[in-house]
Amino acid sequence: MSNPLTSERFCFSVDTLSLIRKYAGSTFVIKYGGSAMKSKDLQLNVIHDIAFLYSLGIKIILVHGGGYLIDNWLMKLNIKPKFERGLRVTDANTIELVEMVLSGYVNKNLTSLLNQNNIPAVGLSGKDANLVTAIPISQSSNDFTGNVNHINSKILSTLLDNSFLPVVASVASDLKGQTYNINADTLAGSIASYTKADKLILLTDTPGILSNIHDNSSLIKHINLNKVYDLKSTGVITHGMIPKIDCCIDALKNEVSAAHIIDGRVRYALLYELLTNDRLGSMLVV
Repeated sequence: MSNPLTSERFCFSVDTLSLIRKYAGSTFVIKYGGSAMKSKDLQLNVIHDIAFLYSLGIKIILVHGGGYLIDNWLMKLNIKPKFERGLRVTDANTIELVEMVLSGYVNKNLTSLLNQNNIPAVGLSGKDANLVTAIPISQSSNDFTGNVNHINSKILSTLLDNSFLPVVASVASDLKGQTYNINADTLAGSIASYTKADKLILLTDTPGILSNIHDNSSLIKHINLNKVYDLKSTGVITHGMIPKIDCCIDALKNEVSAAHIIDGRVRYALLYELLTNDRLGSMLVV
């Protein structure tokens, strides 16, 4: 198999056919964000890979962030982005902009790209049909960063059963109608748990889990929960990787068979990760 970092075409391996047969009819939750979303070429590459997986009979739920765009708009308004433990602090000045960017721009753009590739995609946020009920993660009355309290997975199963592909923006309301920004990794993990998805896949801008964060060659391709806990306790997993790892742990504890963290900037990253046994990212299992 050619090197996925340099090849211009996806090369099928001897394992690909058996993996295609294995995954037909499965449900995958894919979280898309980070630098893999920054250029139109990268976006089209990801959309084409998702379209190919869809054509194989795989049911896909796409959950997206858009943090780099939110940061760009905040800087234009002279508002400095704030983060704590890898999560955005979303105050009253930020939450309306977050919803505008995620629900109004990113969501509709991704939905349109999928539809242009003959995938019947439906754009949603957590507010639609009470898909997601949010709760605050902070005691502060001016922090509208939320967590997931409940997922109404009926709308997702209805769409999937009718061959639609849900595209979900990570914005939701609480029971009183207050809007919250939810970390897209966290939301993807919760959706995978509630839908009992076969896989949770985080497309991001890192190769995966590294034993040495300064050395990409230290990628850990296969890791179980005990090793993950060790890496967290020793500080190897830090900052923005924490919510990614936590959502993977939550999904695995809720009967999701495997979670993957892969570099969405790499051409055919999804296909190499899912349709070859060699893979290129980190796969987490119980």
